Amino acid sequence: MSDLEEILPALTKSGALYLVVGGVAVVLHGHPRFTADLDLAVRLERGNVLRLLSALESLGYRPRAPVATADFADENLRNQWIQEKNLTVFSMWSPRYPATEVDIFVKDPFDFDLAYGRSLRADLNGTIVTVAGIDDMIALKRATGRPRDLEDADALEALSKAANERE
Repeated sequence: MSDLEEILPALTKSGALYLVVGGVAVVLHGHPRFTADLDLAVRLERGNVLRLLSALESLGYRPRAPVATADFADENLRNQWIQEKNLTVFSMWSPRYPATEVDIFVKDPFDFDLAYGRSLRADLNGTIVTVAGIDDMIALKRATGRPRDLEDADALEALSKAANERE
């Protein structure tokens, strides 16, 4: 069983509203590629964030930075990290899953509620996980602008075009 087959069901079971973004989302949309982390966008409401963090802690996840896990639920601290440290993601690691780091966006990369409404519901061995929709993923990857992200955006655009042609 892969790490994701344990991590994603725990997140879904928590009841937290989240979206899988990044490389795992690209794979779940149908473009195979290697990725070593799980990128998440989460509704940044305190109770929701705490549910997600609790699920990750139950799997042994801890922050990479020397802060308490629950600090991420504090909007003022997140804003301080953005301003002072130019932080874009809150990274967590687990000794149980050393190959799968979890990165959570510290601010919404898009309007979360709109993106959640457009999300793909992917079945992962009986667990439904929410994945950012293909158009949101393309926009996110283009905005990031790194070479790998631009390649992903091109691949997602090709998948989207092929799907539209089949309709």
